[in-house]
Amino acid sequence: MPTPALTSRLPAVGTTIFTTMSALAQQHGAVNLGQGFPDFDGDPRLMQAVKDALDAGHNQYPPMAGVPALREAIAAKIAALHGRACDPGLEITITAGATQAILTAVLALVHPGDEVIVLDPCYDSYEPSILLAGARAVHVALTPGSFRPDFAAIAAAITPRTRAILVNTPHNPTGTVWTEAEMQQLAALLAPTDILVLADEVYEHMVYDGATHQSIARHPALAERGVLISSFGKTYHVTGWKVGFVAAPAALMAEFRKVHQFNVFTVNTPMQHALAAFMADAAPYLELPAFYQRKRDRFRAGLAGTGLALLPCEGTYFQCVSYAGLAPDIAALPEAAFCEWLTREVGVAAIPLSAFYPDGRDQQFARLCFAKRDETLERALARLRQHLVPRGPLA
Repeated sequence: MPTPALTSRLPAVGTTIFTTMSALAQQHGAVNLGQGFPDFDGDPRLMQAVKDALDAGHNQYPPMAGVPALREAIAAKIAALHGRACDPGLEITITAGATQAILTAVLALVHPGDEVIVLDPCYDSYEPSILLAGARAVHVALTPGSFRPDFAAIAAAITPRTRAILVNTPHNPTGTVWTEAEMQQLAALLAPTDILVLADEVYEHMVYDGATHQSIARHPALAERGVLISSFGKTYHVTGWKVGFVAAPAALMAEFRKVHQFNVFTVNTPMQHALAAFMADAAPYLELPAFYQRKRDRFRAGLAGTGLALLPCEGTYFQCVSYAGLAPDIAALPEAAFCEWLTREVGVAAIPLSAFYPDGRDQQFARLCFAKRDETLERALARLRQHLVPRGPLA
């Protein structure tokens, strides 16, 4: 018998650009600077902590909300860094990565017919999460070029149906980091409303040049209406573990856990115990800005002379570039075609910024990931320097 006909819940969703470009990179032996993951291992002490947890017999279900010691460590970190006291029993939950946390937060707090403001360009899981909740994503573009929040546009997008706004700082894909003044402006804008803030802060420890990450936890007016989402995978170079966390006021967290217990119930036990033990030393995350700033600076210096123009990179481990200054035939390519050409002909994979916009707008921008070993970055830079000096029409 044929498979019964069905109506897709996400009819416009196909294979992600990250999967597509990674497969193309593998096919052509390209250096993969597209998908955002390190090609180096996490701290050996963290790996040993996992082994210790396994040997200690931490192999059965943990509490639904997460191992208490890990929730306590997260609460201590938030208090130390941002000055906000969180109850680890009622206000912190361990998740199966940040993407699950985003989906769970939306399903728990957003209802059919609601509207959620998202700021473009944005991570590709935001809108599908909103659609699965039966709500509508209202897209507001960040300021072109600088990618800073446009508060006049955000204010104009607010309606009686607006339930939440999704904020991402440090920002993927552009590397923009919100300032204290911008967070205060957001708080003032939302003050007369009941709009929630869903704060994607997975790159919280990748902020450069002496700047401070403006977590919603630093701003009481936002924290009281906010869901803070972060990722151990990004912080500790273990993206394959898919462990993250959410911090939110008890009333919001109670609703979050109602959904969490039925879409994952709980998260990998030995990894939680290992992370709790590892977090006793704050140095690994406190030293992360300097670690990645060195890579950023080395990568940016290496791009000089390639014909690629550098956009600002205030945070994250992504560098966006403009290829408008390359040979005319190359510069005329749409972003997706340029990234495919770069992968096939130059041997370096990138992600088109157009993939982060619902309308696929082309601005001649591409995103490169510098969370790689120095030798990986040097290999990519050598290929870019060899091939991207403007030298006439595309062959």
